[in-house]
Amino acid sequence: MTAIRALCLCFLLASLHATARAQWLVSDQEAAADRAAPEPFAMKAVPAPNAPRINLVAPALTASATVSSPTRILVRFEPTQPATINPESFRVKYGSLKLDITNRITAASKVTAEGIDVSEARLPKGAHRLLIEIEDSLGRVGERLVQFVIE
Repeated sequence: MTAIRALCLCFLLASLHATARAQWLVSDQEAAADRAAPEPFAMKAVPAPNAPRINLVAPALTASATVSSPTRILVRFEPTQPATINPESFRVKYGSLKLDITNRITAASKVTAEGIDVSEARLPKGAHRLLIEIEDSLGRVGERLVQFVIE
């Protein structure tokens, strides 16, 4: 009986470890609600002069912008000197509903002044938009809209 309990515990721990590595950023229901929402009125914001740049390293988006799930999300921040990046200001909003998924991303990876690397971000199939924001030590906010389709 003890051997069976130990085996069950091993399977449970392995399952929890695999789940902890792959972080769901949005649920199927949240993605469906976003797809059903009307498109917001698009206003083109003018970025603050010398605002930090947000560079998407992964996934490498091609013209089709199709990726598989789970996917790696690797973002690098570039401040304009003499400013530095304020990692605590990092925010990610999902879709046209602007659902704040920052805590879901930071649960999977630590934000640093250099960027963030989420090794296994899970999203349901379909089109997705992430608005990434970061602020520098001079209060300037950089934004980057990332759009892709999960196949």
